[in-house]
Amino acid sequence: MSAPDAPAAFMAADPSAAERIRSVLARAQSLSLTMDGHRHDLVGGHTIDDRGRLTLHPPAGSPPVTQAASAPGGAVAAALLEFTDIAATSVRDRVRARVTLSGRLTRTHDSGLRLDTERATLETAAGTVTVGRDELVLAEADPLAVHEAAMLTHLADAHDDVVTRLTRLAEPRLLHGVVRVQPLALDRHGITLRCEYARGHRDVRILFPAPVREPGQAGEQIRHLLAAARACPHHRRVPPARLTGRQ
Repeated sequence: MSAPDAPAAFMAADPSAAERIRSVLARAQSLSLTMDGHRHDLVGGHTIDDRGRLTLHPPAGSPPVTQAASAPGGAVAAALLEFTDIAATSVRDRVRARVTLSGRLTRTHDSGLRLDTERATLETAAGTVTVGRDELVLAEADPLAVHEAAMLTHLADAHDDVVTRLTRLAEPRLLHGVVRVQPLALDRHGITLRCEYARGHRDVRILFPAPVREPGQAGEQIRHLLAAARACPHHRRVPPARLTGRQ
């Protein structure tokens, strides 16, 4: 929940469900494919185009390729693709989201299998949301999506002092009993910190003063947050930090 009477300069929207799905797809290194009741794990075997269309590139001779080769007219049975979004840092409960795409696969000229997506779902701690095909096509991946893991691990490994200072922007009550704070997520709108306690955790989202349009702007926005933290007496919350998750 956002703070009442929050300064307008610090307000920003969260990524939509469609944008989050596109971001998960953009940075995913692996997926699980289910066809005709058989599950296959593919690592580094897919690509995404600008319209969000996904093409699989399974190894030659693998079951999906064999099944596609024997299908009439290039059509393949219905397929279910599952992606798991894992936090790059060593937080508790590292699964941030799960994305499921369902549709039909069609052979491409280069022996790939293109998914005609009929349904997309995003599952997070907040619940499960279904996204339509048109909405998914119009959405774009976050500009930090493919860089997020490297940025978060660098922040956690080399700049833990920055993470500590950012906690000044959270409600003081959230820091009572905290045993560790780690960066959990980073997108164009802000950074999310995970506050871990002896039992459970809570996530604190701190919004950037302005949305990031390219990866090079992320450092500048974090410096703005650090400046706000220095000017924040007695750990008062400026800019607004939003609390999600459960303890």
